[in-house]
Amino acid sequence: MDIIHAIILGIIEGITEFLPISSTGHLIVASDAMGLDQSKATNSFHVIIQLSAILAVIANYKDKFSFKYFDLWVKVLIAFIPIAVIGLLFSSQIKTLFSVQVVAIMFIIGGIIFLIVEYYQKTATPHTLEIEDINYKQAAWIGLAQLFAVIPGTSRAGSTIVGALLVGLSRKASAEFSFLLALPVLASASGLDLLQNYKEFTGENLTTLIVGFVVSFIVAYFTMKLLISFLEKFTFVGFGIYRIIFGVILLYLISTGVINPSVHI
Repeated sequence: MDIIHAIILGIIEGITEFLPISSTGHLIVASDAMGLDQSKATNSFHVIIQLSAILAVIANYKDKFSFKYFDLWVKVLIAFIPIAVIGLLFSSQIKTLFSVQVVAIMFIIGGIIFLIVEYYQKTATPHTLEIEDINYKQAAWIGLAQLFAVIPGTSRAGSTIVGALLVGLSRKASAEFSFLLALPVLASASGLDLLQNYKEFTGENLTTLIVGFVVSFIVAYFTMKLLISFLEKFTFVGFGIYRIIFGVILLYLISTGVINPSVHI
């Protein structure tokens, strides 16, 4: 992996981590398209750019890190528990699902779900407009919805946002709760990978890791802000359409042999 690869993947991670379009799916496709082998160095790079996304959340929501919001963080923890348990118990089985073919199918399914949910949201009135007003039951349901994110291409942000919309959160509150929920999810996943690949954070890999980290942080920081502004005027329909189109294109590229359907990340 060189500097150009690091910049491209950093941009992709920064844009897609907090949008409902699957960061893992895009990284799988981008890595395969650039001919990057799934070495320990590449895996280490993915860990680093995920850590930068965590810092982007902290930078955007630093006001929430006070005792005043203790109750909110308890709800975030409640929503985190289901995927933490499943991830711990079935991590090896989950990793076998990571292929371009699975990503393509889940992109399409996820896009259809977004269109269906938004269709019914047109006549629904959200009960919860701000993340501080989320109750424990809503947090628990969002946590269960997040379990679908273990399937690559589903999108962690997408599954939590859909779950949040279905239990009465506004689009803005759904996105913001998804941002905060990313903290424990990404921290635990990245922490485990960090322990497994820490030897790669030295020597010639260090420059690409730093570049990817910085690029991912900057892009993720502004992507979060832009998404909240976007949701003040628009819905998630555009993301649903994008997912379907992207998934169909992937299936076509797989069928024509341009992309290897069994590539893993």
